[in-house]
Amino acid sequence: MSDRFYFRQLLSGRDFAQNDPVARQMVNFVYAIGDRQTGDAVLVDPAYDVNGLVDAIEADGMRCSGVLATHYHPDHVGGSMMGFELEGITALLDRIDVPVHVQADEAEYVRKVTGVTDESLVQHQSGDIVRAGDVEIELIHTPGHTPGSQCFLVDGRLVAGDTLFLDGCGRTDLPGSDPEQMYESLTTRLGRVDDDVILCPGHAYSPEPTATMGATRERNIVFRPDTKEQWMMLFGR
Repeated sequence: MSDRFYFRQLLSGRDFAQNDPVARQMVNFVYAIGDRQTGDAVLVDPAYDVNGLVDAIEADGMRCSGVLATHYHPDHVGGSMMGFELEGITALLDRIDVPVHVQADEAEYVRKVTGVTDESLVQHQSGDIVRAGDVEIELIHTPGHTPGSQCFLVDGRLVAGDTLFLDGCGRTDLPGSDPEQMYESLTTRLGRVDDDVILCPGHAYSPEPTATMGATRERNIVFRPDTKEQWMMLFGR
C-alpha cells in the first residue's frame, strides 16, 4: 500500500488561504489522505478556503471523496469565530456532495456551528474505519478538548487535531472541555499508539511540523506528570 498511499499536510495562510489574515494567525493544518490508485482522498478539517484545498488535491490527480472532522470548532469546520465567518464544510458541500465523518458525540455541535444537516453527517464510534479507496483510517475518540474530539490513525501517522500538539495539548477550559477526559485520552486512548508513529497536529505551534510520538512523549510537558492527580494539579483548569 505504501506506493499507493497519498498524504499531504497543508498549512493555512501559506499553502492555502494565503490572503486570509485569520488563516495566517491560526496556522491550522489541513490533511489530505488518500489512495493514489483509485484517486479517492478525504480532507481532514477543511476550512478557510475549501476551493483552494479541493483544487490542490485535484492538481495531484485526486478527488475529494469525503471529510473527516476532528472536532467542531470553526477554525476546523467553519462557522463564526471572534467576529469572523470562517468558510468550512458547508461551502465544500456546495461544491461537492460528500459525507462528513464525525464522532457521534460531536454531531450536534457540528450541526449548530456549521448549519449542515443530519443527511450530510456520518456518525461514528471509536474504532470505526473510514476508507479512502483501499486506505483504511482508524477513528479514535479522544474527548477532552471537546466531547467528540477524534484522532485518525493511518499508515504510521496520527492526525490528532487539537487533542495533542508537539508541545502541549488542546485547551480544556472551553465550553464542553474536560481536563480529566483529556488526561485519559492522552494516556490511555492514545497510550496504545506506538512511539514510532508520526504525530501530525492540528496547528503549527512548534518549529517542526511533525514528530514521532516517542519524541513527543519525551519533550511534551503534558506527559511529565506520573499520575492523574499530578496532571490535574498542573493542567486541570
